[in-house]
Amino acid sequence: MRDSELNIGQLLIIGVDGTEMSPRLASMLTKIQPAGVILFARNITGAEQTHTLLRDCQKCVATPLFTCVDVEGGTVDRFRNVIGAAPSPAEVFATGSRALFRKHGRVIGENCRALGFNVDFAPVLDLAFDASRAVMKSRTVSDDPKRVVAYAREFLRGLAAAGVLGCGKHFPGLGEATLDTHHELPSVEKPLRKLWEQDLVPYRSLSLRHELPMVMVSHAAFPAVTKDRTPASLSKKWITDILRKKIGYTGLIVSDDMEMGAVLELAPIEQNVVEHIRAGGDLGLICHHEGFILRAHEALVREAERDGRFARRVTESVRRVLALKSKKARGRGRPRHTPFTAARVEKLTRQLWEFGEEIRLATLAREERA
Repeated sequence: MRDSELNIGQLLIIGVDGTEMSPRLASMLTKIQPAGVILFARNITGAEQTHTLLRDCQKCVATPLFTCVDVEGGTVDRFRNVIGAAPSPAEVFATGSRALFRKHGRVIGENCRALGFNVDFAPVLDLAFDASRAVMKSRTVSDDPKRVVAYAREFLRGLAAAGVLGCGKHFPGLGEATLDTHHELPSVEKPLRKLWEQDLVPYRSLSLRHELPMVMVSHAAFPAVTKDRTPASLSKKWITDILRKKIGYTGLIVSDDMEMGAVLELAPIEQNVVEHIRAGGDLGLICHHEGFILRAHEALVREAERDGRFARRVTESVRRVLALKSKKARGRGRPRHTPFTAARVEKLTRQLWEFGEEIRLATLAREERA
């Protein structure tokens, strides 16, 4: 079965080099036909430049692209040097205002749309336990899962109002992880019963689950659950048995970056991407090296040709990816790029500054009442 019959590129979201379209990048996009692209600060030097780069990426791909970025506010904010710095989740949560939680998502979403993005890999659903504080810092909002749900639900509704898809991360939860998955594989020694009562509550919540178009799976290991040190991102137990079947999640499941040290040290990247899809994942995220992207794509094609069961697994995920793209195209906030104007970006910069002041004053007022 040929790649063209399976649309295997729809299983990949890929990073790109540089700040503008090049013959090399155009060739790779045309060959792979990925589900989406993700940009980082290295790719973003100006608002108009970013909008143009994403538009040029779309010209190379037949299906609407997921144009992705990480903007949580605070330490994870790819727009800091272009539009301005957004408040962190912890800062917004400190106001205690659900209206401001939603405004956080809407302001970030409007910034995403202005630059040409339709997917924001946010919010973080990890619980703010002491164990992970040194790693996660202001990215988490509370150690109470119900409060995490309250913030995340409003943030996602704000993103949706701006026409941007959100993504809850990092399933099953990095709240007890003491190591940074960018560099090492954390091992969380916690039984499923305790995870179910704490870390998994945001994913189990009916009020939040239906607001989550995507869930990102972490590279942490949970040996009390899997009986080994397999990262959750490669685990059928976590992805299919727990997230799909036990919890009942029906949206897209995307891996964390497959180039992170936590997983890359275990096996070649192409093997890990195949195992993520085999375990039940829909999208493999490869954020940096072109060679890794090409190797992963070739490995997916080979495995689908060799293994009929894997080919069926591929078809299932491709259908799910294309269904979300079709649904988004029919609803508010179409995947196509909105017209770019410098005046719009100037307005958003001012709005972002005003929102930061609103957060600061709301927090001070709450502290005075306490």
